[in-house]
Amino acid sequence: MRANPEKAGGFWEVFLIFLRLGCTSFGGPVAHLGYFQSEFVERRAWLSGESFAELVALAQSLPGPASSQVGFSIGLSRAGLPGGLAAWLGFTAPSAALMLAFAFGHSLFNGKGGAGLLHGLQLVAVAVVAQAVLAMQQRLAPDGRRLAFVIVAVAIVLFAPPFLSSIFAILAGALGGLLFLRLSTDYAAENPVKFVSRRTGSVAAAIFALLLIASLAIHGTELDPVNLFANLFRAGSLVFGGGHVVLPLLDGLVVAKGWISQRAFLAGYGAAQALPGPLFSFAAYVGAAVRPNSHPLAAGLIALIAIFLPGLLLMTAILPYWGSLRRRTGMQSALRGVNASVVGVLIAALYKPVWTSSVHSPPDFWIALSAFMLLTAWRVAPWVVVVSVGGVCWLRIMS
Repeated sequence: MRANPEKAGGFWEVFLIFLRLGCTSFGGPVAHLGYFQSEFVERRAWLSGESFAELVALAQSLPGPASSQVGFSIGLSRAGLPGGLAAWLGFTAPSAALMLAFAFGHSLFNGKGGAGLLHGLQLVAVAVVAQAVLAMQQRLAPDGRRLAFVIVAVAIVLFAPPFLSSIFAILAGALGGLLFLRLSTDYAAENPVKFVSRRTGSVAAAIFALLLIASLAIHGTELDPVNLFANLFRAGSLVFGGGHVVLPLLDGLVVAKGWISQRAFLAGYGAAQALPGPLFSFAAYVGAAVRPNSHPLAAGLIALIAIFLPGLLLMTAILPYWGSLRRRTGMQSALRGVNASVVGVLIAALYKPVWTSSVHSPPDFWIALSAFMLLTAWRVAPWVVVVSVGGVCWLRIMS
């Protein structure tokens, strides 16, 4: 039975539906969008296929977690701002709770067997990032000109100061796109989907701008709630290309400052691959695992909110103006350059820190390669790969 798209829903209706999706949506952002299409376009008819495609196009053009931004917008369309909040809470809560639990249980992995399991998670991270690099290169940098952007971005990330390298690479991509990737014709855009008023959009844009300026102005190395929020907000404001790009950004912002060890950071990232819901929930683990930390639960929630907030504010701000913005050739050209540079940022992260801190021997190489083949050639579910590789590494170190 198809739901009535004209009938407005409420907070709890939206929350419960997205909570179920948050518990069952394995497979990453592309798979999440497939679940949303089936649930809200085909089954419930909350919005048309054209409107859904428009939301996907918008989310993929903005920094932030694309699937979470689409879900947030679907909630907006059903029940206004409370519905958007309900959608985000429902979809994020399961994976965030599991990542917090992993952070609190991290001390249980200090023994010999635990070290093997954590090393397995690090090797899974190698395979997952390599898979993301391959998929993103084919989609975002398929020609020689954009591959040049990739090479430049790799060089910037590897040789610029860690806390600024990803920002420089993204800005260089935007400038290069304007100069060298100009489109010859305007983009044919559909009419915008007006879920929020222009006044609400302007308020969201102002909040985003003020928080971004404040986060850029804060460069303290002391671990406190303000610095933690500023660093995670800055990362969430610059993540173009999907959740995997958050890895190099967070590495430069929290690992480089000594707040969390490289080993613990990559272990949490590897564990996140086995969970349903958005990969950005990894931030909850980062916040709870940083040291020194007298209130890990509060720090985890601060980090979680900080990294999601930019994408949700931007989605709210741009929705009323999206139709006219997409018609601008300059905007499209800059985004093409940014997307190509994002591939380079991820390649640099695959080398350092993911590869250099995880692959130490020929067996490590073969385990990581096998995990990569399982994910790409045989399309094995990520959680199965995580469990399998963790088991192999545990047996290897215990034997």
